[in-house]
Amino acid sequence: MGSMDWLISVDDHVVEPPGVWADRLPSKYDDVMPRVEWIDGEEWWVYEDKRVHTGGAISATIGLSREQWGMRGLSYAEMAKGCYDPKARVEDMNEAGMLASLNFPSAPRFCGQWFYEGKDKELAHLCVKAWNDWMVDEWCAEAPGRFIPLMLIPLWDIPEAVREIERMAAKGVRALAFSEQPASHVLNLPDIHTDYWDPVFQICNDAGVVLCTHIGSSSYLPQISPMAPYMANTTWGATRTAGTMLNWLFSGKFIDFPNLKIALAEGNIGWIPYFLERAEYVIERQRYWTNRGEKFDGQGGVHHNIYIDWDNYDIREAYHDHIFGCFLDDQAGLRLLDLVGEDNVMVEVDYPHGDTTWPHSLKIMSERLRDLTEEQQYKILRGNAERLFDFTPVEPTL
Repeated sequence: MGSMDWLISVDDHVVEPPGVWADRLPSKYDDVMPRVEWIDGEEWWVYEDKRVHTGGAISATIGLSREQWGMRGLSYAEMAKGCYDPKARVEDMNEAGMLASLNFPSAPRFCGQWFYEGKDKELAHLCVKAWNDWMVDEWCAEAPGRFIPLMLIPLWDIPEAVREIERMAAKGVRALAFSEQPASHVLNLPDIHTDYWDPVFQICNDAGVVLCTHIGSSSYLPQISPMAPYMANTTWGATRTAGTMLNWLFSGKFIDFPNLKIALAEGNIGWIPYFLERAEYVIERQRYWTNRGEKFDGQGGVHHNIYIDWDNYDIREAYHDHIFGCFLDDQAGLRLLDLVGEDNVMVEVDYPHGDTTWPHSLKIMSERLRDLTEEQQYKILRGNAERLFDFTPVEPTL
């Protein structure tokens, strides 16, 4: 097969197999570590006093008809093996034309919020390290060159987070699961605009580690109105990703950390040109009084301002240097590729979630990209991901 016969997905999900923590943590934690238990006839992940289904009929949809999807739990026996078994996953990847895959967590949630909520922070830190070791030493090692490794950090302990990034970067990991909005009312972590995260940003800047922000990593789904239907709120979801992008572009962090990169997982790309244009319009008119540090108190609370030397900071240039949009199937966004930027776009498959394009992923992408040049197709299908994550895939012999 040729290089154009594959794609790299930068947003998929793994359902952790039962031994991730049981095989790696001391036995003294047997009763509180994440473990699989049957309770009232259902299979659960149990961690301290919290529990979540091992899988769900909306998050492990492979092998289910759309009529079977829903909020009910799924046991491992009911799930497709590709959800939790790397060998089976590779077989499914081959079927869909997926050369490589980056996988976000399931039980710990998209950036490890489960452990941030844990009571015993020593245990929580061990759980983060165990997940990371499993991801590299077991999941990725099962099929070298087919999985892009991703790491978690202890969100509550910055010095330990830096040490963990250093440890995992030494293992070749160049992707870090980070919250789309750490300061959400649910997480209530410090904002990116403070200096709390700066040591994390610095080591990522220096080590070439990409901050991968997945929708839902703020631990809540914004609602259009109190009674807005689920499908309306889900359709609206790209506004969260737009907010993440704008938060970063107006933060000044790219001035302090000129090599820092942000990947916006599961947000699509069609909205990017509008918000860049709107940002330039706002800067042209509002830059003077906001640079004085005045606060606008109204319309939902106090709006803060920071000083940015706008004569030497081009927000569109900052976008092209630092932000990467990820899309599932966004025909409108591809029509605006000259504005989005062919170097700033990567493909997602979202296996095994309900939005997934599997098993027709490569076929769909080939149709969507057919009017682009071969160079543009290559960049979007795989080249941008290889470059961003410093990843060399291994093409299988089929």
